[in-house]
Amino acid sequence: MARDVFIFNPGPAALPEVVLDSTSKAVKDFAGTKMSIMEVSHRSKEFDSLINDTSVILRRLMGIPDNYKILYLQGGASLQFAMVPINLLGPGKVADYIDTGRWSANAIKEAQKIGKVNIAASTKEENYTRIPALSEIKLTPDACYCHITSNNTVHGTQWKSFPDTGSVPLVADMSSDILSRRINVSDFGIIYAGAQKNMGPAGVTVVIIRDDLAGMAPDNTPTMLNYATHAGKNSMFNTPPVIAVYVVHEVLKWIEDMGGIEKIEEINDKKASAIYDVIDSSDFYRGTVDKDSRSKMNITLRLPSEDLEKEFVSRATEAGFLGLKGHRSVGGIRVSLYNAVPLEAAERLAEFMTAFQMEH
Repeated sequence: MARDVFIFNPGPAALPEVVLDSTSKAVKDFAGTKMSIMEVSHRSKEFDSLINDTSVILRRLMGIPDNYKILYLQGGASLQFAMVPINLLGPGKVADYIDTGRWSANAIKEAQKIGKVNIAASTKEENYTRIPALSEIKLTPDACYCHITSNNTVHGTQWKSFPDTGSVPLVADMSSDILSRRINVSDFGIIYAGAQKNMGPAGVTVVIIRDDLAGMAPDNTPTMLNYATHAGKNSMFNTPPVIAVYVVHEVLKWIEDMGGIEKIEEINDKKASAIYDVIDSSDFYRGTVDKDSRSKMNITLRLPSEDLEKEFVSRATEAGFLGLKGHRSVGGIRVSLYNAVPLEAAERLAEFMTAFQMEH
């Protein structure tokens, strides 16, 4: 039964209705086993088939080359902030980080606990209102990797083109825009993403890692923090988050049924345009980032006063538009338009925004 609300939560985020339906059935009976997906053994042939098929579909959707492993890990993207340097940032080495917001700053803090970090570029002094120009980035020629956050959920910025790091592996936290647009996976050494925005529920993090980088951890690396541990056991060294993996599988099937990433990107462009057109045609709403750095996943804006912002969120909630309050660290309004948010939701919200402006 379709819901009568539109969900703009920044994460955990909206899921497709068809995925909620198939998951509700698997909670009762997974793959004809008469057991719930939460009860079935992760060593069973049914779950083994599921996790393998999940990787097959993801590889097909993103064009992931054969020399990359796909891992399903726990701990969220925040654990990857530590796992990346633990595995790659050895003694005497330096890692480049580009600071574009709250989550990249958190990644930097974790890496600094492990080894030497070079801040290759930062827009912190400008309150993260833009992505650095490629000409501003000062890379270390022999860095062990360069880390970026492809989309910044708090501040509403997004990389439009990625830095060319040459032979230095590019590592990207793509938690909030993976599968939302076409990318060339071969341009990256590691891509990681918490699933709870575009891929599924909270509880599983997908890591796409080039083979040669999966075996670089020092000998004293704790077993569970070593990429090789999980790469060598098909993500089943320990019990994986089975229901979260199931939902990822269903979301990937939904993306294929929608027409793949190319079609998803086309719809995402229309959703973002619907909201940005209202902002750009108004002196009532004010976007908070430079236009050439605008995110298509998280649109951040302010109204003339905080009181009006509170009224906007309250009235929007009453009208069935949920999750529009800005992040607590920056305030304002945030419209999250992840893949499962339908075009109708963005169009209806744009109409609400126009009406709210006219009232005031």
